[in-house]
Amino acid sequence: MEKHVKLWLDGEGDFLEVTFSDAPGYMVETEHDGVMARVDDAGNVLGFSVMGLSKLRNEKPVSIDLHLQTA
Repeated sequence: MEKHVKLWLDGEGDFLEVTFSDAPGYMVETEHDGVMARVDDAGNVLGFSVMGLSKLRNEKPVSIDLHLQTA
């Protein structure tokens, strides 16, 4: 099965958004201050965003558990 991923990088705003689905959802915090997950009402991860992307250059690798759910 083919999966579609959208990437949106705002260099001026220092922001990256990765979207796995265009389904309705809302943002939730992760254990990393600069990363938010976008989830649906069932907790399925629809994407994530990274704020202050350039500050993560010194964190190699950046590892975040998004708590993926299955439908």
